[in-house]
Amino acid sequence: MSTTRDLDFLFEIGTLRNVKRGWAQHIAQNCASVLEHTARVVWIALILARKERVKDEEKVMKMALVHDVAEARVSDLSYVQKVYVIADEERAVKDAFEGTILESFYKDTLVEYEKRESIEAKIVKDADNLDVDIELKELAETGSVLPRKWQIFRKMVRENKLYTQSARELWDLLQEVDVQSWHLAVNKWVKVPEAGT
Repeated sequence: MSTTRDLDFLFEIGTLRNVKRGWAQHIAQNCASVLEHTARVVWIALILARKERVKDEEKVMKMALVHDVAEARVSDLSYVQKVYVIADEERAVKDAFEGTILESFYKDTLVEYEKRESIEAKIVKDADNLDVDIELKELAETGSVLPRKWQIFRKMVRENKLYTQSARELWDLLQEVDVQSWHLAVNKWVKVPEAGT
């Protein structure tokens, strides 16, 4: 296998930072890139894996890392675009991995993820969906009305598309939490009372 192909692959993965989420076109707001989305999906998937007591966290992380690799070649089609366009993601990701030392990621990991039969694949798909809801919560904090408008659709995802109980519980909790609480609780005025004196 060619080391040059491995480097080509790394450059290609880097381009995912330039691929905006498809729905960003419709909402005219700054959203996470596909690469940023992928990073949080890995963490969400790990949390769900532990909640579901899945032992093979490495498998979960691998699936989360590869779940949107095809979008480096086909972009992230939005829910409107998918009505009209069918991307050949299978070919795109096969070609992306071909000749690299990571070729088995396509043959094994991604194929398993796409089938959604294993608990690991279901967890990663749940993480993929939950990241949308987390980002919508962040957008609401900036004053966006989109989360309110999408509420019925996202509730349908919660009811019909999330595979695991842990994902549904996390979705429910997300509806109640404050996006800003994590940093307000650890700021210097709370943690270091003598700061600024």
